Amino acid sequence: MPAWKGEVCSKMAEDRTKAVAVAVIIPAKDEESRIGNVLRAAVNSKLATEIIVVSDGSTDRTAEVARKFPGVRVVDLPYNMGKGGAMAEGVRATRAPIVTFVDADLSGLLPEHIDGIIRPILDNRCEMCVGIFRGGKVWSDTAQRISPYLSGQRAMKRDLFEAVPYISELRMGVEVALNGAARRRKARVLRVVLRGVSNYHKEQKLGLVKGLKARGLMYKEITEAVVKTRRRRKPPKRPWL
Repeated sequence: MPAWKGEVCSKMAEDRTKAVAVAVIIPAKDEESRIGNVLRAAVNSKLATEIIVVSDGSTDRTAEVARKFPGVRVVDLPYNMGKGGAMAEGVRATRAPIVTFVDADLSGLLPEHIDGIIRPILDNRCEMCVGIFRGGKVWSDTAQRISPYLSGQRAMKRDLFEAVPYISELRMGVEVALNGAARRRKARVLRVVLRGVSNYHKEQKLGLVKGLKARGLMYKEITEAVVKTRRRRKPPKRPWL
């Protein structure tokens, strides 16, 4: 193939990519001191066309910090709905056919990490792409080696998210339900490594006592999500929106 034809094909593929709307949704609860790092990566993503922060009943300046970033839209919830509810509100706020979720408390996140979980969806290599921590903090790496599919960093086709009609009822167990929906629909799921990225664990953010209590609640909510997902294996007749 002549070089000029290769350049034309590459340009056409790039134009098709830019034509697809991709929303990056960041659910956040009291993350004023950490969300800035995540937003700096998001606003410099080459593939994201829309960035939405869902402040999930935050009592600090999370929404205020997010609004300082150009092009970022903030959904400020008056009360805490939990992670699943915040993610659902973020999806309701956009019409993008591809939705990407990124946690608000990440360190080491770069624009290329976000693009790395979006690209396989745009290339039609999968219906859901999950980002896995490697080369960051030992705590984060170990947790994701044990349960990689509980990662909150993931991009997916919108209809896969909408296949879980009860997602607003879920809190920290939302990833379990999304994994279940992918299995039921026989969706292609790809994992990509997010090198050097990690999160802040609850004991760091809240202190030892409150952090341990929050961790116990998180495990409880994940268990409840597992039970609920097993009870609702049949796909809904109507979408949740």
